[in-house]
Amino acid sequence: MITVPAVPVDLAPDPAWQTEPIAGSRTAAGFRLRRDGVTVDVRLERCAAGRLRDAYPAGVHDLELRVAAGCPDHLLPALLRSLTAAVRDADPHCRRVVLAVPVADRGGITAAGSAGYRYTVDVDLGQEELALLVAEPDWVTATDIDLDRVPGA
Repeated sequence: MITVPAVPVDLAPDPAWQTEPIAGSRTAAGFRLRRDGVTVDVRLERCAAGRLRDAYPAGVHDLELRVAAGCPDHLLPALLRSLTAAVRDADPHCRRVVLAVPVADRGGITAAGSAGYRYTVDVDLGQEELALLVAEPDWVTATDIDLDRVPGA
């Protein structure tokens, strides 16, 4: 059995956002963020232990980022960028931050793209169909094109 690492609870997004932890367990944590009179609840959950565990080949450090409804469209890209950077700082082993957006939510998909996420696949979770978008650090997406070099040699 694979041990899923704990979710980081010391999340520190951009200082423009006031951050308050609101709920948590070993594999999930909730936060309430406030900025410019706007309050947004977000949840981080290890993909390997959450609703996406069977939706794609989730790594143990992959985190799903869920943003509750109510974040104004003009703030969503900045919020996603800030949270993604905070996740990377809190968990440098995280290979993917996954944002699952209803496939019909074109505004959410566009906002995610503006924040550096890329579309990967649509998944059907039974009660909802979601588009999975991911943000991956450079160390994951970097490609060594030297075909004559053996890695580790």
